[in-house]
Formats: sequence, structure tokens, C-alpha cells
Amino acid sequence: MWQDPIVAETRALRDEYASQFNYDSDAIFEDLMEKQAMHPERVVSLPPRKLDVVDTDKRIAPHKLERQAR
Repeated sequence: MWQDPIVAETRALRDEYASQFNYDSDAIFEDLMEKQAMHPERVVSLPPRKLDVVDTDKRIAPHKLERQAR
């Protein structure tokens, strides 16, 4: 099976990084948060997106609306 060398390299680097923390996701998260705090200019903050309001009655099957009306 063909392997993409870039994907293989990325996976190897990810494994090497995770092994430094004994594959503990909490420790990895803490390390990433510390790195992020050291370079706040690299963090992208986007404004919140406005959600579309959907009429919930339109998403309910008609036979269920009949039961609710009773």
C-alpha cells in the first residue's frame, strides 16, 4: 500500500511529541496552552458567528404535530 511521505512524517512527529508526555492528553494540552500563552500574537480570534434561527415546528414531522395539538 502506498504511503504519503508527508503524512508519514507528520504522524512520526506527532508520535514523537506525544511520547514526550507519555501519551497523556492532559499533559499535552497543558504544554500547548503554555506555548500559546508565550505567543498570543499567533492566536487568531474570530468574532462569534450568528446562528440561523430555524422554526422548530418545521422540523417536526406532521404526524407528531397532530399528536401535540390533542
